[in-house]
Amino acid sequence: MAEFFQALLRHSFLQHALIAGLLVSISCGIVGTYVVTRRITYLAGGIAHCVLGGMGFARYMQVVHDWQFMTPMLGALIAALLAAFIIGWVNMKAKERIDTVISAFWGLGMAIGILFIAKTPGYGEDLMAYLFGNILLVTSRDLLAIAGLDLFIAGIALLFHKQFVAVCFDEEFARLRGINTQFFYFLMLALTALTVVLMVSIVGIVMVIVMLTLPAAIAGRFCRRMGSMMALATGLCAVLTFCGLGLSYGPDLPAGATIIVLTGIAYLLALCIKKR
Repeated sequence: MAEFFQALLRHSFLQHALIAGLLVSISCGIVGTYVVTRRITYLAGGIAHCVLGGMGFARYMQVVHDWQFMTPMLGALIAALLAAFIIGWVNMKAKERIDTVISAFWGLGMAIGILFIAKTPGYGEDLMAYLFGNILLVTSRDLLAIAGLDLFIAGIALLFHKQFVAVCFDEEFARLRGINTQFFYFLMLALTALTVVLMVSIVGIVMVIVMLTLPAAIAGRFCRRMGSMMALATGLCAVLTFCGLGLSYGPDLPAGATIIVLTGIAYLLALCIKKR
């Protein structure tokens, strides 16, 4: 870790990685708490895998048709929001089983992404970056985008916190109290989609579901109030990201995978501690 601290003072890419990890922890702690409490973990996984379709399409248009404005991050954002809306709509209006709908979009998003990436020149390296992420490649521009989305997510969560809590714990009671539960359910899915896009640049599509759910699940074992659960989940995300970066630097391990392993160990340890 001493080597990591010395390098942190010298290398801007490590400073960017640390700032990105801290910024993402905020939205991950907030939205992860909603996801775990509302029990829509696999829905978040479905959205995460649909993101590959958007990224593949954006990269294809950027390289083959010179659409420079269509960055992979923009493609991911559009795909995540579309997937969240369609999955939520099919689940509520068409009364389809949610696991079937999620499975369909999970596979479809991955397949579309792989097809576009396969037709994009020089796809191999990009595919690995999208699937597993690379926090060390985060740029100043990425940090600004992450900070902007972070502020938006935190602002919406703060503004409608009571409505989200009502929808998470007792949707029927919330409806009787006059809360537009459909609107806040879709808004919650949109916030989940935005957080997934943020996390993709840190740990990649494959592992995003772990960071979105496990810190909040750990916090849920020790907190009774949703606010304190969010705060603890945010702190855990920040600490685990920092430790993952530090431990991966010396032996030159993939930072995203190291963060995920640490998170998994923390969750298993939390299971051994008696729940409050």
